[in-house]
Amino acid sequence: MLSRDIRRSFIDFYAGRGHAEVASSPLVPRDDPTLLFVNAGMVQFKNYFLGVEKPDSPRAVTSQKCLRVSGKHNDLENVGPSPRHHTFFEMLGNFSFGDYFKEEAIRSAWELVTGPWGLKPEHLFATVFEQDDEAEDLWLRISGLPPERVLRCGEKDNFWAMGDTGPCGPCSEIFVDTAPDLPEVAWEEGEESGRYLEIWNLVFMQFERHEDGRSEPLPNPSIDTGAGLERVAAVLQGLESNYDTDLFGPVLEAVAGEAGREYGGDLEADVSMRVVADHLRAVGFLLADGVLPSNEGRGYVLRRILRRASRHGMKLGFEEPFMAALLPSLEEAFAGHYPELEAAREPSSATVTAEETRFLETVAVGAGKVQQAIEEARAGGRSALGGEQVFRLYDTFGLPIETVREIAEEEQFGIDEEGFEAALAEQRERSRTVTATVSAGAPELSAELGAAQPAEFVGYDRLEAVARVALVGTEEGESVERLAGKGVAAVSGETPFYAEAGGQVGDVGFLKWDGGEAKVRDTQRQGRHIVHRVVVTAGALEAGADVDLQVDRERRESAQRHHTATHLLHAALRQHLGTGVRQAGSLVHPDRLRFDFTHGAPVTEEQQEAIEDTVNEWVRRAVPVEITERSYDEAVAAGAMALFGEKYGDRVRTVEVPGFSLELCGGCHVGNTGEIGLVSLVGERGVAAGVRRIEALAGDRAERLHRDRAHLLATLESEIGASGEQAAAEVRALKERLREVERELSKLRLGLLAGDGKPARGPSADGDTRKVGGVDVVLREVPASNVGELRNLADVLRSRLGSGVVVLGALDEGKVKLVASVTRDLQDRVDASAVARAMGSAISGSGGGRKDFAQAGGRAENLLPAFAAAERHIEDSLS
Repeated sequence: MLSRDIRRSFIDFYAGRGHAEVASSPLVPRDDPTLLFVNAGMVQFKNYFLGVEKPDSPRAVTSQKCLRVSGKHNDLENVGPSPRHHTFFEMLGNFSFGDYFKEEAIRSAWELVTGPWGLKPEHLFATVFEQDDEAEDLWLRISGLPPERVLRCGEKDNFWAMGDTGPCGPCSEIFVDTAPDLPEVAWEEGEESGRYLEIWNLVFMQFERHEDGRSEPLPNPSIDTGAGLERVAAVLQGLESNYDTDLFGPVLEAVAGEAGREYGGDLEADVSMRVVADHLRAVGFLLADGVLPSNEGRGYVLRRILRRASRHGMKLGFEEPFMAALLPSLEEAFAGHYPELEAAREPSSATVTAEETRFLETVAVGAGKVQQAIEEARAGGRSALGGEQVFRLYDTFGLPIETVREIAEEEQFGIDEEGFEAALAEQRERSRTVTATVSAGAPELSAELGAAQPAEFVGYDRLEAVARVALVGTEEGESVERLAGKGVAAVSGETPFYAEAGGQVGDVGFLKWDGGEAKVRDTQRQGRHIVHRVVVTAGALEAGADVDLQVDRERRESAQRHHTATHLLHAALRQHLGTGVRQAGSLVHPDRLRFDFTHGAPVTEEQQEAIEDTVNEWVRRAVPVEITERSYDEAVAAGAMALFGEKYGDRVRTVEVPGFSLELCGGCHVGNTGEIGLVSLVGERGVAAGVRRIEALAGDRAERLHRDRAHLLATLESEIGASGEQAAAEVRALKERLREVERELSKLRLGLLAGDGKPARGPSADGDTRKVGGVDVVLREVPASNVGELRNLADVLRSRLGSGVVVLGALDEGKVKLVASVTRDLQDRVDASAVARAMGSAISGSGGGRKDFAQAGGRAENLLPAFAAAERHIEDSLS
């Protein structure tokens, strides 16, 4: 049974039992800052279980994209060696939101596994929570399993909770005997060895846990189940490893083909191929869902996964970026079930290639850092690199411990692997608690909000409305009767305030009522509800009060100009830079816009000018902006661009500038492009590997910018006493004269320094030049302002010396700058880079460079420790 048939059979089975088929949400959770990634099928339904939102259907079935990179059995290092653990996987699940409960959940699961999936009852086990008599009775009655195959387990394995507080309940798991022809073994032995394999978990959410530890029955118990598609496919296809299934076959075949190897021929190579295959799936889906490599949050996790894949690619013999060539194999493996993979192929290819190239360069640099660390450790009398030091090489430079170990072994040097593991474990613990960086959204209000009727947004057509306050709360989200000061408010009926979404910031304005007024400082969405952040400036705001809602017209209209300008900018970027450009993030603000997009190179000034001209051409055309609602399929068929990582319903809103731009968008826009007035690009830079950012101003903000620049230019021309091209020529001439003066000044300063150094003082110093091991050595403190001056002075003194070593230092408020320079005839005996490292270690700093010249830095009250370390190292080298 192919994996696509398993997926389809699960969905059809439950759809035939009244479950609404719900598409997988993106891997990035929506409106949930507590999770980095979706890691279970229930995540997109969390608000239904919490009672914050009401579902359209009381039953649902999904095949959900999931990602797990930490937690029990899911650390990255397990992926590859283990036959069943993955970063990316699919979770099949059926859900009941207060509809059916344990009996139907157990009955339907049993009917599916023994019916369409064809598993034999005598090969199955069920586990239940040790206190759940009801679940045990149901299993025995429905399945006919003998009592010894329905096992009671403790809270650790068979009780599920959403967190320390909130919905929770017992769960029941279905296990299969993967070696039924062998004699049965004890349950503990079979589970530990993996022979008895869990394929499905049924969670019975029937309690709510409170902060004091009490658990009370939920008024509407619910069902949440999860079955890993990869594991189910391995079982139904009679295979021992998930990697042998058709879900991985095309990917592994592509990896083996690119590497010129055969999968199954060598255990070590097989592990590396499995790592690449697994991580490619994670990388492909993360990129398709809008995550990009970075040094924090979700982007950091993506970078770690991609670099681990690249590292194993090196083990397979890849010396150049290779992952982009493998991306089409993902589309083949998933047989068109996830069209976002194909849609994102071009920008994903550019991103992974840029990231791999960067990592290869990092490894080349990092290898030198390992060498330097070993030399510094040796100079300090140590025989091994410390665990924290190895971890810094791993964490900062992305160097795997295997690479560090190999380099150390070549140098006959050790590494503290236990210390490294301890530091790594500490970092993993931190990563488990990291939350995604999100904008300051509305606080979680009490469950009362879930019962209230959500307000309808009417702000597309008008900026004022009358509504009744449904709920007020403190800034922390605690519901109160009356609010004075800062807090939040939700209304029933209708609101003209736009809640932050799609990059557009929330509206601001006022709430007014008899005897009172509040300033709305932001508008956010919580589930289906629009929540207004307010500051009550007069009277008190009470639940049940009728209020006038007034949006700040000037700021809304400016936001609309910037939003439509963002769409024009996106289209112009694709026109001039290619269709590989896709949105990677945006900010639409009344004062500015920011647009992040995938592109592998800086946008040149000429390209920026052409892009700006194209945008303003469409502004001048004054084209009516057409906004329509249609089905998602119709919109995509018409060519509408969807945001990667965004979840859309069956009906969508499209914003079109006919002949130029068509996007899915729920934001606020001008009625005609002419209303924008003017668009000016004000900045372009890189923000991540393969991602550029353009900032721009629209409307009166752009006009103000040009007015300010014109005023500044007039002031400069007045100061220079020339205008236009003549002023530019004068500036160029002034700059050249300044450079000449600086060169002359530098020569004079260098001459003074060369003849006016202060000798280093110490127990063995009777001047700044002394004999060390029969070689002339200059040790001198000089008042140089930067390393460049030290370098130039060292060159002068080395030339005068003829044969010897020059060591110079400068001290500035505790900051030390040092250089070491060695004449050519001594470089085989004295290494300047080693001298610099010795000095750096002596002042809690670092150093390094070439054999002939090197530099060091650190902090110290004086230079004596550094000079003493240099003298000792030179003497040891010459002895």
